[in-house]
Amino acid sequence: MVRSSDGFRIADEDLAIRGPGEFMGTRQAGMPDLKVANIVRDVKILEKAKTEAFGLLEASPELKEFPSLKKTVEVFWKGKVDFYKTG
Repeated sequence: MVRSSDGFRIADEDLAIRGPGEFMGTRQAGMPDLKVANIVRDVKILEKAKTEAFGLLEASPELKEFPSLKKTVEVFWKGKVDFYKTG
């Protein structure tokens, strides 16, 4: 990093070294729990996944039609974020 004055290059190196931290939390560094992609290199596929996920939730907000996916989401995110209210 000492060989560059390009802020974007330095930020990319910092991200690679320290990790992006939590997406749904307060930790500003470290590797995220969900390790499926590189957020810089794989931005296009991550955008596609986001679009698909929002479409799925729009069609089935509580994932009733997808019980195994619902269970996986609940287990993974338990205590981290409330996606919907149960009642």
